[in-house]
Amino acid sequence: MSIKVFISSVQKEFAEERAALRDFLHGDALLRRFFEPFLFEDVPAADRRTDEVYRDEVRGCGVYIGLFGNDYGFEDAEGISPTQREFDLATSQHKSRLIFVKGSDDKTKHPKMQALIRRAGSDLIRRRFLTSAELVSAVYAALVQILEDRELIRTGPFDAAACPVATLSDLDVEGMKRFIREARRSRGFPLSEGASPKELLTHMNLLNDGRPTNAAVLLFARQPQRFLIASEVKCAHFHGTEVTKPIPSYQVYKGTVFALVDQAVDFVMSKINLSVGTRADGPQAPVSYEIPREVVAEAIVNAVAHRDYTSNGSVQVMLFSDRLEVWNPGALPPSLTLEKLRQPHGSVPANPLLAEPLYLTRYIERMGTGIGDMIRRCLKAGLHEPDFEIRDGFVLTLWRQAARRPESRPESRPESRPESLEIRVLGLLRAGACSKSEISVGLGHKEVSGQLNKVIRLLLAEQTIEYTLPDKPNSRLQKYRLTTKGEAALASGQGGDISR
Repeated sequence: MSIKVFISSVQKEFAEERAALRDFLHGDALLRRFFEPFLFEDVPAADRRTDEVYRDEVRGCGVYIGLFGNDYGFEDAEGISPTQREFDLATSQHKSRLIFVKGSDDKTKHPKMQALIRRAGSDLIRRRFLTSAELVSAVYAALVQILEDRELIRTGPFDAAACPVATLSDLDVEGMKRFIREARRSRGFPLSEGASPKELLTHMNLLNDGRPTNAAVLLFARQPQRFLIASEVKCAHFHGTEVTKPIPSYQVYKGTVFALVDQAVDFVMSKINLSVGTRADGPQAPVSYEIPREVVAEAIVNAVAHRDYTSNGSVQVMLFSDRLEVWNPGALPPSLTLEKLRQPHGSVPANPLLAEPLYLTRYIERMGTGIGDMIRRCLKAGLHEPDFEIRDGFVLTLWRQAARRPESRPESRPESRPESLEIRVLGLLRAGACSKSEISVGLGHKEVSGQLNKVIRLLLAEQTIEYTLPDKPNSRLQKYRLTTKGEAALASGQGGDISR
């Protein structure tokens, strides 16, 4: 959308300031998305009276900027200047008015200008300026405030902003009651089950000026995707290791964040392998999945809770024969890096009002321990550690039992990892560290293939190669080098002729 900004006064004393404002509004990356300045001198010659042009432009503008200086300007038959006419019309039309007065005081100003300034000051706040730079800075701050007031931009978390078209009647009362029951049972939530929806939303800070926030819609709306279309979760199951069509199994889930997590987790658990033990230790035979359910749930709930909901992308859960990939349109907060994720770290939720109810129902923990728990559970199950990548969003990869470390289960090396390609990569790195593109060229490939990416990931997991910049895994300067373990694998002749 474009909001017309009418910049008043054709007085010569403001020629520099008017041009500076026009050029600034055209050049600023943020303001030019929303505002289009109008200056009378930019209007092409036409058979129209000057006062008619002004009146039409003031009526059509969204913001009126009044520049008041020393001169009152040309006076018509009634003794009124165009500047005052514009201001009066903008006032009668209920336009957003921004008044900027040049000079630190009004002693030298025309008496009628002094009267106009006093009149404007009784109706609204005015700002003073001395230079064009000060004027531009003040106008910038005022226009940003207008954008915030009109909810066209936000400075706080997305989940705290009011959902523009949702009302309290769009929320599911029974769903809120279920939440209170579960939160009381799980975390000792203080509200009673008889609390009204408004009491719950107020207690959880899920109202913004009496309107449901985006978090309230995602948590409790009967149809959240009516208001936030991309909040759905897409799940797909592939029999191989790459994305191929037709997709054997594909589901798009809708509903609240609680329902999205539950449905996506059930989708994955219904597709992966499980083993059933004996009843030697009791009447119930134990059941274990190749990826622990707690790990799958942690990966999916993190994607749903911490994603960027302003993006048009959806969370994607993709199960392959060797791995589970959970992708979300989001990024790590500035205080975290991929390496720090593997270390103890504080909780930095991207959507804090969304995270709190998920904590109260035990979907997540507050202390930032989820990633550490996920890693420990994977290792306990004999799986690789999860991989984390920034790749057009945040991607978390969980490896299935078929892709466990060779030292844990030598017979389970996946068929999709050609032995010759692994050894050829190790052989190239024996001569020195190489980037991924240099490895690709050394293999005679035109570009870095998906197969090469997969082999490098698995060689890193097997610790036969390592990063040259371990603290910056996604650096454009990143290279890979052979480890002692990789040297031993080559020396033992594992994999055959490395010169192929």
